[in-house]
Amino acid sequence: MTTTYLKKATKTAATGDMDTQATVRDMLDKIKAGGEAAATDYARSLDGWNGEIVVSRATIEAATKALPETVKDDIRFARDRICAFAAHQRDSVREFEVDLLDGLVAGQKIIPITTAGCYVPGGRYAHAASALMSVGTARVAGVRNIIAATPSHQQRGINPGILYAMDIAGADAILALGGVQAIAALTFGLFSKLPADIVVGPGNRFVAEAKRMLFGQIGIDVVAGPTETMVIADDTADAAVVAADLLGQAEHGPDSPVWLITLSRKLGEDVMALLPKMIAVLPETACKAAEAAWRDYGEVILVDSREEACKVSDYYASEHLHVQAADLNWWHSSLHNYGSLFLGEETTVAFGDKCSGPNHILPTKGGGRYSGGLSAAKFLKVLTYQRMTREGARVVAPVAARISRLEGMEAHARTADVRLNKYFPAEKFELGSL
Repeated sequence: MTTTYLKKATKTAATGDMDTQATVRDMLDKIKAGGEAAATDYARSLDGWNGEIVVSRATIEAATKALPETVKDDIRFARDRICAFAAHQRDSVREFEVDLLDGLVAGQKIIPITTAGCYVPGGRYAHAASALMSVGTARVAGVRNIIAATPSHQQRGINPGILYAMDIAGADAILALGGVQAIAALTFGLFSKLPADIVVGPGNRFVAEAKRMLFGQIGIDVVAGPTETMVIADDTADAAVVAADLLGQAEHGPDSPVWLITLSRKLGEDVMALLPKMIAVLPETACKAAEAAWRDYGEVILVDSREEACKVSDYYASEHLHVQAADLNWWHSSLHNYGSLFLGEETTVAFGDKCSGPNHILPTKGGGRYSGGLSAAKFLKVLTYQRMTREGARVVAPVAARISRLEGMEAHARTADVRLNKYFPAEKFELGSL
């Protein structure tokens, strides 16, 4: 099997990591020391925002009133699909109780996380759908407190579409904060007095790094950095559609990788010829982002078999993986590493990004090798418990004592000994020795 790069990226997901880490560490340290005042200073200097940080009900109602009904209808449509899918995910995780032996009962309880911080990007584009994906999923999961944060745009404030989406998805409080300062505020409980147990949501490399650095103090969904998309296409694919789908994700930003794996040299070359022309006619913001993403991060990889395509794809573990090839069932069963899978020409990543149902907050930088994306289950704690009768302890305690002594843990063993001596004083047990 052979792999040939018709186009090779000049940058990788790790480009600029050291500078990003230094910047984020400095900001987190200053916000931890300076609290709300420091976070407010960053909102002023980085976002140009001098208004309220905790968004008032009056501001939300004004934004709702200003939105056209068609926009609100579309956001509600997306919310209903996303929340319905999240509800099915929630219901797939169940409580149970089982008898492991006579006198030993064990089980698991499902308890929602108490407080979730939901970050919604709001820089280059107005990511209303991201508000639904994070806030709506947390609400369906039963999270008690949901604090959402998104940046303001100079003195225009938060985008009305994002604000409306956050509100109808079920946010309890909304902060006009972006970037690292938002992640810090959610983590430390600034402005809300409710430190988050988990912080979720996509963002740029600074947001992703802040979440990574704070992981452990809080839970996180995934390290969701700049978006990435891979298309696998054979000679049945339409080059114009493939190019459009790659371009549809490259516009996210100048550091958004887009990759094509193809079994057809002609298709690969046709896509490479089409993309510059399609980029050139985009609106200015999208054009600049897509041009840089395709130039620096774009790749076209020619393989000679479906098996090799799967091998390369699983190595990349792309955030989004779109298959436009014959025999979709084969691909579905053969691909293993990705954030979310899109099968066939009729679907596309943009459908998943906006409104079709499955969550679009997904792992990047190879995270699809060990993790899925955000789901209702991320907001649920699967907690175990057990209870035992004395007869159950009669069976379990000697084994626990012997294993404890095998491991050199005498105090562990004696917790078994004391019960056996109390419950069965007339019996002798083999309890092991150090």
